[in-house]
Amino acid sequence: MPALQEQQHDGREAPPTFRLDVQLHDLLTKSPAPRPVLLPGNGNDKFPEPVFPQHPKLLAQDDNYEENLALARAGKRRWTAPLVLRAMNGWLFPYIKSRVLPGPFHPIIAYLFTEWKCNLDCHYCWAFDNSVKGMSEETAKRSIDWLHSTTCRVLAFMGGEPLLRPQLVHKISYYAAKKGFWIYMPTNARLLRPDVIDRLADAGVAIFNFAVDVVDEKPGLAKALTPVRKYFDYLLRKQYKYGYAVFFNINICRNNHEDVKQLTEIARDHGIATDYHINESPMIEQNHFKHYDANDTFIHPEDWPKVDELVDWLIEKNKSGYKMVNSVKRLQDMKEFLRGKVEPWNCRAGQNSIIIRVDGTLAPCFPMYSATHDWGVIENHRFDVSQLDEMKKSCQTHCFSTLNHNLGFCYNDTRVINWVLSQAAHGFQGVTGSFT
Repeated sequence: MPALQEQQHDGREAPPTFRLDVQLHDLLTKSPAPRPVLLPGNGNDKFPEPVFPQHPKLLAQDDNYEENLALARAGKRRWTAPLVLRAMNGWLFPYIKSRVLPGPFHPIIAYLFTEWKCNLDCHYCWAFDNSVKGMSEETAKRSIDWLHSTTCRVLAFMGGEPLLRPQLVHKISYYAAKKGFWIYMPTNARLLRPDVIDRLADAGVAIFNFAVDVVDEKPGLAKALTPVRKYFDYLLRKQYKYGYAVFFNINICRNNHEDVKQLTEIARDHGIATDYHINESPMIEQNHFKHYDANDTFIHPEDWPKVDELVDWLIEKNKSGYKMVNSVKRLQDMKEFLRGKVEPWNCRAGQNSIIIRVDGTLAPCFPMYSATHDWGVIENHRFDVSQLDEMKKSCQTHCFSTLNHNLGFCYNDTRVINWVLSQAAHGFQGVTGSFT
């Protein structure tokens, strides 16, 4: 089940605090060998100082904001040829290379965990630990250089909260963009000040994943829009100047259903897309996570009917033209996932997507961040297809990862060709709707 069951207090043994099958969980977390260590570099791995501003004219507000907003609402946002080429360099060309080059390891997207700390404490989130030191500049640069030697050209920052060190993120973005990476920036936006927006956009960030779960902050749900509304408004106004995109990333919990609807309408009013997740408890035990008990965000069986109603509402909005990352089918699958029903879905983790931890070690996906299994380090991966395939027989049926599911669905020649031809017929303008 995705939702954590309440702890037993009647003498019976409490259920495990993770979703993965116990046998696989123990195999991945109780490895007799220690996690590998990244060997020291040459001591000269420093990023060049970013030039800012590279594009002084873009610092000004967008004089045609209302016109551009109307186009975005209608699904007709204009994209310049360089921006279209940037997206193709990031996604399409690496996909083609992954299909024609020999061998199974051809990453398309890499998730760079520059932080495992966060400035907020959302009670459902286990993906941070404020005792862990962030990624060093040397490890970050070596990571980008190594990724550039592979097929990978999509770089997604991850945390924790990546903007805890905005200067480092600016350096990485500037350097990676110069090497042709398409850059993805997720953030809870508390630190997304206008000057940070300008620097990251000027450096070449392609998309901002604006993580927000409620309009006004609630106990246990800190990712709220109201405290960062000024930053949100600035981010929206500047997107047409710089050529990046914005979308809301919303986590459906047991106690934010009305907020999900309000945020969906706000996104619609501002011409941006939405991406929805069903609240998931940890797949692997997280010893640092302190909200296992009495957690008001986790979904319980008695909540399923109300969640079903919300999902049905989202499906109707999707069908009526609201821009969503999730397809209708993917939204429908959320109900099945709640009930523990997940079919294998062609997970590409460890082959076409990878994560780089703050210490430079590797793992195939987010749920495996805390695993001790040895998948290698940057510059020396140890991903083995047979091990991954055997692991995925079990973990796929417990996982509802939107990002990896989209990659797995899209890793299909027929779908890619049809989608590219469809967009080419419209000059790669006004791309809307979900791929899946």
